[in-house]
Amino acid sequence: MSQAVAASLAFPFAGAVLALLVGERYCRAVAVATVTVTLASAAAAVFSIFPSELVVALGALRWLDSVDKGLFGYLLDPLSAIVLLVVAGIGFLVGLYATGYLGPGNLEHPVRQGSPRFYFWLLAFEGSMVGLVISPNLLQLFLFWEMTTLCSWALISYYQSQESVAAGFKALIMTHIGGFGFVVALALLYASTGSFTFSALAGAPAGIKVACFALLLVAAWAKAAQVPFHTWLPSAMAAPTPVSAYLHAAAMVKAGVFLMARVVLSAKPAPHAIGEVMLMMALLTIAVAVFFMVLQNDLKRMLAFSTIAHLGYVLVGVGLGALGSTIGYRGAVLHILCHSVAKTTLFLVVGALAYATGSRNINALTGLSRKMPVEAMAYFTGALAAAGIPPLACFWSKFYILAGALDVGGTAGVAVMVFLLVESAIVLGWLIYVGHRIFFGAAPAPATAARPAEEGALGPRPVAMSAVLIMATALCVLVPWLGLWMVQWLRLLP
Repeated sequence: MSQAVAASLAFPFAGAVLALLVGERYCRAVAVATVTVTLASAAAAVFSIFPSELVVALGALRWLDSVDKGLFGYLLDPLSAIVLLVVAGIGFLVGLYATGYLGPGNLEHPVRQGSPRFYFWLLAFEGSMVGLVISPNLLQLFLFWEMTTLCSWALISYYQSQESVAAGFKALIMTHIGGFGFVVALALLYASTGSFTFSALAGAPAGIKVACFALLLVAAWAKAAQVPFHTWLPSAMAAPTPVSAYLHAAAMVKAGVFLMARVVLSAKPAPHAIGEVMLMMALLTIAVAVFFMVLQNDLKRMLAFSTIAHLGYVLVGVGLGALGSTIGYRGAVLHILCHSVAKTTLFLVVGALAYATGSRNINALTGLSRKMPVEAMAYFTGALAAAGIPPLACFWSKFYILAGALDVGGTAGVAVMVFLLVESAIVLGWLIYVGHRIFFGAAPAPATAARPAEEGALGPRPVAMSAVLIMATALCVLVPWLGLWMVQWLRLLP
């Protein structure tokens, strides 16, 4: 299935160029065809070899004196297979949704031209993430890592307003700060081993290994918007909502947590000190994110802080894995999958609300359930899934992470478990409160509504948007069962 893996990487970039060439009239059709074929190729590649491993070396740099047989290629193992399905699956949902969202009927941000530019960067974003997750070594991973930064900058700045341009620049600068750590880690690894492979990191001298892990952790914090790099992600909500959904659920921020999941798995055993630092900073990030989440009045900013907390959950699980807990590590990877469908659902609901009303203001939206029943159903399913209510998505991954905390043992393990349970209860209460206010609160008088109904603000949404919301809602129930089967093949033992 090497051809299917190569196709899942090539199609997004080819589709990006084609969408730019065909112009306004056909770019949507090109985008839908591209994300569909990419998902089909990725699924074919994964399920034809899973749980086996496929490694292909494609080339080298002759001027670089390296012991590596190939500096480029692809690796499809259980970890990359799971994240590849996330990238391609959420890419399909977002690409289809965007065909309805991006148009003149959007009351928040009407778009009459510029769609080819949007689809070019969105498809290139997907291709960059595919290349990142199938990278067989740190050098290739870094190249696609930087490409995701470029694509996110262009997409966050898409509306070209002062706010969006500033937000895109902020994301570019802050994530590049972490990128310096990645570059230094590559230099240290090559200088000491002559290689960029994950196995070279595993066999590096102890001091070099700790230094490389620490530098890569800084890069991951910046990319995944962890404290102290967390402020760029809420600002990035100036992007179109489909971009926000993809950025939070499958791309950019997930690249950061994937990096640490990859090196902890492939360069085992990970230094215990790094696991402890990762765990403590993740818990701090969760606390900070939840605190600011409940202070937000903008729905997208609220979800942005929620994402920061969920990425902290992933790093808690990876940190537990670095401390020796296989079940905690499996919970982290499962959370990448489960959080992706829950957060995609929530963001796309907010996009539909803003499309129909022109507002994302929690205080200005109320009593919408009768006019927007699909959105109400999707919101509460996504909210319950994100909070970890059984049998929905994040219950299973959170359960594994909690079990991992107890697996590590001691008072610290119990404290981590209690902390995460309290956080889940707070988030559940807040998401239910916000949802009840928006969908079941008393209908406002026209004078106080964000957009009065007689202006057509609550008219029908495009079919593509409603169809995607229904699919995403279903995935909040179905995806964990696939993930539970796949993560059992992840092994941390040397």
